Amino acid sequence: MHPLLSTRLWSCLLLLGGLMGGIVPLAYAARPAGAEPAPRSRSPLVIGHAGSGFFRPLFNPLPPSSLRSIARALHRGADGVEVDIRLSQDSIPVLYHDNTLESMTTGQGCVSQTPAASLRQLRYRGGWPYDWFQHEKLVTFETLLRYLSQQPRFPYLHLDLHEDDACNGGDVARSRALARRLQELLVRYRVPAGRVLILTNRASTLTYLGQLLPAVSLGFEMNNEFATDLATLRELPGVGVAVMHKDKITPERSAQLHAMGREVVVFGGRSLRAVSRVVATQPDAYQVDNIRHLQAALRR
Repeated sequence: MHPLLSTRLWSCLLLLGGLMGGIVPLAYAARPAGAEPAPRSRSPLVIGHAGSGFFRPLFNPLPPSSLRSIARALHRGADGVEVDIRLSQDSIPVLYHDNTLESMTTGQGCVSQTPAASLRQLRYRGGWPYDWFQHEKLVTFETLLRYLSQQPRFPYLHLDLHEDDACNGGDVARSRALARRLQELLVRYRVPAGRVLILTNRASTLTYLGQLLPAVSLGFEMNNEFATDLATLRELPGVGVAVMHKDKITPERSAQLHAMGREVVVFGGRSLRAVSRVVATQPDAYQVDNIRHLQAALRR
């Protein structure tokens, strides 16, 4: 990890980058040619899926990607968190999972049609009994970075870009605007490049992100037929991570991806049985809803 730059030197680098066409700070420069990837650890990273997961009785009454849900995951010993990101009407990245606001909040419509100032006033709505235990509001990605910057060590941060949009059909220009805003905020808050994974199911966005943030790990979310997605992944040489749902991963698929030189991240899972099955496939990181079950499976 590069040493922290002084505030004055960091500001000078940012200014110089703006004047000379976008030079990025040292922490975000491309890795040296031929550099070997870090060896895989025997146990997967414990990543809180949408913080502590989605509204669920008993172990998590909190909304996904809410600030308290993220704090709970870290308090319970997660190595980091995965959060869902969308772009507001005024191009501010906010944390929100669903396609429409009415599904989980007091708002209506789409994130893309709502200014960030209005989004920050919306309360999550989970229904009974969840709203007895939570009074969370939507937060921006910048708010999350401020919070994580106060941790003793910056946690691992998986950014799941939600580019599907019921209101505008998933405009490519907005996807690129989201990528640029993420670059700006990651640099501004000096987030260690080695602690970040940005993932999406859109190959074109990953290609663009590779140009903006060459030192940040990128993940292709494999939602479709495995062979089709595998062929797409082969055409994305700068994308080093395959992201799969727990119901799609198998030991054979995990081994095949590792043989290609790709790391494997799996998401989903609440029961101890489901978590243990995924751990047996030897992923590099597991975005899990029930952190305690994952920790128990790893201790076994």
